[in-house]
Amino acid sequence: MSQPGLREVEHEITVLAPAAAVYRLIAEVENWPRIFPPTIHADQVEQDGATERIRIWATANGEPKSWTSRRTLDPQALRITFRQEVSAPPVARMGGTWIIEPLTETSARVRLLHDYRAVDDDPEALAWIDRAVDRNSQTELAALKANVELVTGSADLLLSFSDTVQINGATKDVYDFLNEAQLWSERLPHVAEVRLDEPSPGLQRLVMDTRTKDGSTHTTESIRVCFPHRRIAYKQIGLPALMTLHTGYWELTENADGVAATSQHTVAINTANIAAVLGPDADLAQARAFVQNALSTNSRATLGHARDFAEGRR
Repeated sequence: MSQPGLREVEHEITVLAPAAAVYRLIAEVENWPRIFPPTIHADQVEQDGATERIRIWATANGEPKSWTSRRTLDPQALRITFRQEVSAPPVARMGGTWIIEPLTETSARVRLLHDYRAVDDDPEALAWIDRAVDRNSQTELAALKANVELVTGSADLLLSFSDTVQINGATKDVYDFLNEAQLWSERLPHVAEVRLDEPSPGLQRLVMDTRTKDGSTHTTESIRVCFPHRRIAYKQIGLPALMTLHTGYWELTENADGVAATSQHTVAINTANIAAVLGPDADLAQARAFVQNALSTNSRATLGHARDFAEGRR
């Protein structure tokens, strides 16, 4: 029997992949930004046997939020239980269970259970949480289905790469350049305009107008999670036509010569738009090369200006 003010809901989907493969993908929390659209970044904070603490940054009804959860993994039963330790208002408590049930050797039912309540059991807040849980659950399950089936299908659609620049300067100066994105329109020639807001410390929403080689501009929107002075992880939520996914990070590693600054990207190609963007004769290989070249060019340019900035402060 449910407690007063406690909501219990369930969502499910059928995935055309072996149940064990589905379980593994859900269990590997570091991959969540790549498989669940609302998730911006996820880290394992600590692990003790089958129990772990994780921190998740995600959007809820379009608003960036962060919370810490404790999970218990049961690979034999194909179940993962979770409970938020520190919830973000208006959520007072949130928990649930992933249950993966084999249907055949190559298909599985995924059930996602939630139980939650609102701060002060406020009805309007509970309605807000209802909408967020329903939207995110449906989105997560649809994305889980698509990405598990993608992994077991054509991995050629996924593309990961990185660019590194050695900088003879202080790590903090490089980090400040990357963190202070509101100044990029003044500091980076390929950036025409920037709108940056920080709903909470270290959590940024970045909207940027970028100039392309032909002089036109395109707008992108990202949510960034900042870890001074070592890493900025981000997820693009306004995607160009050739991508169905774009996540990445800026990472700074100190060494004897200063700091190695790396820009990493993970992209999924949107094959439906290849012909419209690159022409009727273009194929997947050309789309992969086009996307990597465009992203690497901008990343190397940004890192080059970060190097000039940091080395100029020595």
